[in-house]
Amino acid sequence: MEIIEFDSELIRKYDIAGPRYTSYPTAPQFSEEFDEGILLEIIDKTNREMIPSSLSLYVHIPFCDTICYYCACNKIITKDHSRVGPYLLLLKQEMEMISQRFDPDRSVSQIHLGGGTPTFFDDNQLQQLMDMIEDIFTVSPDCEKSIELDPRKISDESIVLLTRLGFNRISLGVQDFDLQVQKAVNRVQSFQLVKDRLNAARFHGIKSINMDLIYGLPLQTVESFHQTLEKVIELKPDRLSVFNYAHLPERFKPQRRINPEDLPSPEQKLDILNLCIRMLQQAGYVYIGMDHFALEGDSMLTAQHEGTLQRNFQGYSTHAQSDLVGIGVSAISNICDSYSQNPTTMEAYQAAIQQNRLPVFRGMTMSLDDRIRQAVISQLICHFKLDIAQFEKQWKLSFKKYFSAEVEALVNFEADGLLRVSEAEIKISQQGRLLVRNICMVFDAYIGKKNIQYSRAI
Repeated sequence: MEIIEFDSELIRKYDIAGPRYTSYPTAPQFSEEFDEGILLEIIDKTNREMIPSSLSLYVHIPFCDTICYYCACNKIITKDHSRVGPYLLLLKQEMEMISQRFDPDRSVSQIHLGGGTPTFFDDNQLQQLMDMIEDIFTVSPDCEKSIELDPRKISDESIVLLTRLGFNRISLGVQDFDLQVQKAVNRVQSFQLVKDRLNAARFHGIKSINMDLIYGLPLQTVESFHQTLEKVIELKPDRLSVFNYAHLPERFKPQRRINPEDLPSPEQKLDILNLCIRMLQQAGYVYIGMDHFALEGDSMLTAQHEGTLQRNFQGYSTHAQSDLVGIGVSAISNICDSYSQNPTTMEAYQAAIQQNRLPVFRGMTMSLDDRIRQAVISQLICHFKLDIAQFEKQWKLSFKKYFSAEVEALVNFEADGLLRVSEAEIKISQQGRLLVRNICMVFDAYIGKKNIQYSRAI
């Protein structure tokens, strides 16, 4: 197992704000000139490919009945569960409209339910949603089905239903086990509760369990997070996402309820991150990249070794060859060389559906330059290296001529030991892996062209 080297001095030097590259170009570059007509042309184009891609379906469920102060997701806070019925009808109409545009033999190989929280749906409503998907799309028998779960909102009976519906991956939102931190972000859940839900999932056959943690939350200390990590390691989820909390109260209103004076200092955050990497690696977790860890044998690690790992709006994905179809409020699709996003408000989303049109709010068709740069960024962020000869053969260009300015900009990273550039490849070092965002920014043609607030690298 390769061990990530933590160099706090280098991390301080490169700790600037930048994109997380769940896409390239990133969402702020999307344009409202991209409309339903353009999307339909693109779908038709993909149908005419010699071997059309399978589909990966993402369904966004925006509702939550309690607010977590750190949250930056697109969500609707409400205790009115009667809103689910009308929303299900809107989802059905959207799925029917877009499914008719894909050739029927294009099966769905992956389904992911996110939010908000899908656990806002009760068991009957979840059953109804999955029945709709099965009726409307051709779902592959070996389809990977995953769902984000709030441990406070699910029962053992719900987990039994998930396994019966074919879900084989779940993600549990934990963030931190320290009670004072939980109170400070309005998300109180005991270790025993999470342990019970995780054990029930394993007992009933869920094959892969992810757990989300956040470092940099109010009142967190190195000592308190050490205790959280000890509990996490005891539970031994298959995957872990350890996110850096980005405090952007100007953009995300709930964060205004967090007292900035309670946040760990930059030095404390670095110490917490260092602790996290060290403890998880000692416990057998491998650093995938961009805050993600997995145990040996996990399919995500296999995909990384085989060169098929990709990054999308849900993080890292093993389904690199699928067209991503986003359904619901704010959902983003990545079909062929395009991105398209649904309206981010329920009112605008509902209005589009009621007018019998696909709810395309904005998007973009990638230029050749976008595609070339996306390929570089994807290789670096997923695999920490780029085979230059293979890249030149694929894109029919001279890498060092096309990226002459970028290669020159990499000299500083190379001098700091973050990567090595040779005639054959670019290879990111163990120290550089934590700063892969910074390296990718060198190849981002849009950086600095708009006044956009990004989270910091660490």
